[in-house]
Amino acid sequence: AASLQHGLNLAPGERVAIMLPNLLQYPVALLAVLRAGCIAVLVNPLYTPRELQHQLKDSGAAALIVLENFGAVAQQSLQGTDVRHVITTRVGDMLPWPKSALINATLKYLKKAVPPFQLPGALPWPALMQQGRSLPRAHCHVQQQQTVQLQYTGGTTGVAKGAELSHEAVMANVSACEQWLGTLLDPAKDTSLICLPLYHIAAYSNMLFNWAHGIHGELVTNPRDIPGLAKTIARVRPAVFSGVNTLYDALLNNPAFQAQDFSHLKLSIQGGTALRRATADRWQALTGKPVVEMYGLSETCAGITVNRWDAPNPPGSIGQPMNKVQVRLCNEQGQDVPPGEAGELCTRSPQNTHGYWQRPQESQEAFFEGGWFRTGDIARQDENGYLFLLDRKKDMILVSGFNVFPNEVEDVVAQHPGVLEAAAVGIADDKCGEAVKLVVVRKDPELTEASLRAHCRQHLTGYKQPKLIEFRDELPKSAVGKVLRRELRG
Repeated sequence: AASLQHGLNLAPGERVAIMLPNLLQYPVALLAVLRAGCIAVLVNPLYTPRELQHQLKDSGAAALIVLENFGAVAQQSLQGTDVRHVITTRVGDMLPWPKSALINATLKYLKKAVPPFQLPGALPWPALMQQGRSLPRAHCHVQQQQTVQLQYTGGTTGVAKGAELSHEAVMANVSACEQWLGTLLDPAKDTSLICLPLYHIAAYSNMLFNWAHGIHGELVTNPRDIPGLAKTIARVRPAVFSGVNTLYDALLNNPAFQAQDFSHLKLSIQGGTALRRATADRWQALTGKPVVEMYGLSETCAGITVNRWDAPNPPGSIGQPMNKVQVRLCNEQGQDVPPGEAGELCTRSPQNTHGYWQRPQESQEAFFEGGWFRTGDIARQDENGYLFLLDRKKDMILVSGFNVFPNEVEDVVAQHPGVLEAAAVGIADDKCGEAVKLVVVRKDPELTEASLRAHCRQHLTGYKQPKLIEFRDELPKSAVGKVLRRELRG
């Protein structure tokens, strides 16, 4: 924090982008940004240069903290941005010597996991930490309503935008989780396993709750390594596990995980995607604990509704509103729908964003009068107050809990010289909940699926890439020329 504030002269309110996986550097960097009075911009470390450049430009980030493994991506993304300082770190930088040196050397020279890059003037993490030790302690004075971070999310335009979350919103989420959990967890002995990436609001709020309550958090850098994750669970014996449906399925299919003792497990949380009933039943049969479903958005600082962990819940429910969260089901005019009928889920709470970064028009459209945030999700509520999601109002595709907006995929695909038209829709997928289906009309008759996939790999991060590509002579359209996505999902 001292290095950011005094060494790099970052002023309060300036944005600092953090592009790291789940390493110990992440919480250190985040706390430093907050103490320096800056605004954290959480970046997906798997972004392509195009995606990273947009986020850096849009946020006006003055500094970027990036793992060396992604240095080449950063190098290609900085042109045209306001970034003045780049801080690079290596995987082992926060580990004790000689383990740190061994890991860094192995990744760079044996595994070739660090592509060559040039970032002139970049400050290495150890130098930043050393510099800060000789500088005055960082101090900042902020107000509760000031923005503490930009949580990037998509939109109907397909352009990622930063939801502004305030100090109050972050604290309100921690408080709501505290009220929900009560005395379930024991800070003296319980551990929480953080598998989801920390740039995702669910994992981020998990980490904040741990900090606030003195609960040990174990960071998992690569949850896709299921055998490794199973070993970590056996070693750590976590009381809290949270993930998406696909992660639960993968663990349930791992023999080493199936053979474990689960007496340590107190709470399993699932959010981001719809929980498949078969997955939930298998998990409870194996571990003896139910999977508790939670619902929330980037704009609501994670969970706003949740099921009970201490009692049965209606099948398919996303639960009841959390502490200090109000919900309404509204029609297009912002009026309440009759009891039992479906409507757009709208919420008002201290957790809500107060708008999108430098996007006044979209910020205004996101709220009904009275501060009611429009989630874009269609739901119904039963007589006991339990909510059930029925559909998404927007065309957003939810891949393993991550938002994919069709317009972004379509814009990227349309840049291929062989494409005349393209449309992206979500299709059901056993592993990911949903997957991207791409329907293309060729401009070049010789255009191949392999060429399109190579183009998508270059410009889209993994979960946004199409699983299925279909070529057609034309796209179905309405009388006014709007693509009829519903006809493409079959």
